[in-house]
Amino acid sequence: MITGASSGIGRGLALEIASRGGNLALLARRADLLEEIVKQVKVKAVFATADVRDAKAVREAAERFRQELGPIDILIANAGIGTANHITELTPEHAAKVVGINVLGSVNSVAAVLPEMVERRQGRLVAISSLAAYRGLAKSAAYCASKAAMTAYFESLRIDLRQSGVGVTIIHPGFIKTALTSGREAKMPYLMELDYAVKKIVNAIEKEKKIYAFPWQLATIVRSSMLMPAAMYDWIAERNSFRE
Repeated sequence: MITGASSGIGRGLALEIASRGGNLALLARRADLLEEIVKQVKVKAVFATADVRDAKAVREAAERFRQELGPIDILIANAGIGTANHITELTPEHAAKVVGINVLGSVNSVAAVLPEMVERRQGRLVAISSLAAYRGLAKSAAYCASKAAMTAYFESLRIDLRQSGVGVTIIHPGFIKTALTSGREAKMPYLMELDYAVKKIVNAIEKEKKIYAFPWQLATIVRSSMLMPAAMYDWIAERNSFRE
């Protein structure tokens, strides 16, 4: 089951998983794009439309998926939106939308599949987070906050579920060529092609990694920044904004 499956990383993951023989349960808001994927793949695939902020609708979609395809083995919580607002321009309404989709949408998606996974003592929960979860970035307050919260939520899940048979994988990708990054004039270091990135993600899921951050060059830089004094980090981050 993939949320946010209609475009970008979600669509790429759906096509890559289908190429490896995995059946697909696709959830997003745009039925026409989901239908295109279903027609394109050669595996069993069904889709449902819902806003991930609607817990009842997500649960109903998951129940339909189970009826048509059987137990849900893997949830990929991918639905998410970005933001490129300077903090003086970020409205509470937009911040609430980012947090609602990126964080509460993940909570709703997990709630829709976890009871059955625990009952079966089998399954995997996958979070598509971001390297932006590690530290705050310029013009990205809501996005960074949402990805940090998402990461912490799934890490807590991983600890709570250690003896349950249900695994958790947290993915921290860098910059990937999607609609969210297209058209930006700001330089994005180690920008990855979508096909390359989704192969890396699916490989990490298959290997049941707990955390996978990539590309390694950017992941190393980001993780190293967590050891920097705040003044040093602020000076560097202010001069290296990835948003216009």
